[in-house]
Amino acid sequence: MSRVSVFNSPFLLGFDQLEHMLDNVAKNAGDGYPPYNIEHISDELIRITLAVAGFTRNDVSISLEASQLIIRGKQNDGTTDKEFLHRGIAARQFVRKFVLAEAMEVTDAFMENGLLHIDLHQPKPDAVIQNIPIR
Repeated sequence: MSRVSVFNSPFLLGFDQLEHMLDNVAKNAGDGYPPYNIEHISDELIRITLAVAGFTRNDVSISLEASQLIIRGKQNDGTTDKEFLHRGIAARQFVRKFVLAEAMEVTDAFMENGLLHIDLHQPKPDAVIQNIPIR
């Protein structure tokens, strides 16, 4: 079965990378762990909050790879000598990816009460009109 792309129009040139990025986002959208919120704090500030109960700062890493914000978590829970009667708290690793617009930048990241907060600055775009001379 062939896949129909929204970028097949002859008027959309150079969007191959964007199409690839959208495919990757669609593949990673199904996993619900860890749960997260995205808040609009102000016109130029967005905050991503992930519920990472049981993880420490050393268990979580945040990186920017190309235009993707990647949050990885892996617990070293040391439970080899523990015997659980019930284990309901997840201690599994995760990878959560967010695609950022070109001008966005990470300004802060902090953990508080089992929540990881990542602040993103999104500057307002300037309207740019460029006239092209004809020779």
